[in-house]
Amino acid sequence: MKQGWFITIEGPEGAGKTSIIQRLTQGLEEAGQTVTATREPGGISIAEQIREVILNRENVLMDGRTEALLYAAARRQHLVEKIMPALEEGRIVLCDRFIDSSLAYQGYARGLGMEAVYDINRFAIGDFMPHLTLLFDVRPEVGLERIKAHREQEVNRLDLEALSFHQKVREGYLQLASQFPERIAVIDAEASIESVYQESLKFILAKIKSRQE
Repeated sequence: MKQGWFITIEGPEGAGKTSIIQRLTQGLEEAGQTVTATREPGGISIAEQIREVILNRENVLMDGRTEALLYAAARRQHLVEKIMPALEEGRIVLCDRFIDSSLAYQGYARGLGMEAVYDINRFAIGDFMPHLTLLFDVRPEVGLERIKAHREQEVNRLDLEALSFHQKVREGYLQLASQFPERIAVIDAEASIESVYQESLKFILAKIKSRQE
């Protein structure tokens, strides 16, 4: 059976994940790889419907635990319907967000506790984890300014949170990177798009080469 690579791209709001994933998909395919690019929450019909509920700007009363449970539900369906089948075909799966987002946003920034949120997600995904996670690190002031400058892009409920919330999100991500250095590679997302792309591609190709050897 072929074995694919599950690579997740993480980072606070405005980190530039979407743009880099598009470039990585093209770059990897030019290098002879088969790639499936997807996102969370979303990627498949059921999860996209859950995404609309989670990120709806009118749902300001949503409880933190409700939010965490909805993310986990969308993640489960996405995993079994899209990610796992692609990996079984030997494809590289590039996913915009996965479990680390829940740990940073709901576990750390919302104050639910990373262990509690991890337990919710273990029910959803078992022991399934990314082979590699690229953390696009950006100060929240920079990320939110980027979003403000590109208003034609999706502005969701999380974008409207206070600066202090986004600062906690970043703290949560950096804590995870410190805890799991063998899986999470931190990339300076305040650098140029070309620099972020090249460094991301370098990490991915090195990971692939390590298994081939």
